Amino acid sequence: MFPSVSSVKETIRDLWKLLVSYAKQETIDPLRNLGRYLAFGLGGMALITLGVFFLGLAVLRAMQSMTGDLFSGFWSWVPYLVVVLGFAGVIAFVLSRISRELKHSRGDEL
Repeated sequence: MFPSVSSVKETIRDLWKLLVSYAKQETIDPLRNLGRYLAFGLGGMALITLGVFFLGLAVLRAMQSMTGDLFSGFWSWVPYLVVVLGFAGVIAFVLSRISRELKHSRGDEL
């Protein structure tokens, strides 16, 4: 009529194991995946930033050395301005894409 004490203990033990495995499945595994995405994202960001910096440096050096006397004397600041404006354009483009993606993920945009 009543279940035995040993079967109740086994049931409780099984429930505890089930609860622990469920908690691991729902917390630890997603955190591992999030860590993987974060590592690849930060690594990619660092490499892209370094590449854009070197590209800007190459453009600056090319403008200084390949244009002859065009940017000499008083006009020596123009290559720096061109590179800074180029970096500002890249930053504006990236920010516009980020804001568009945020609007899209929130459902603000059709």
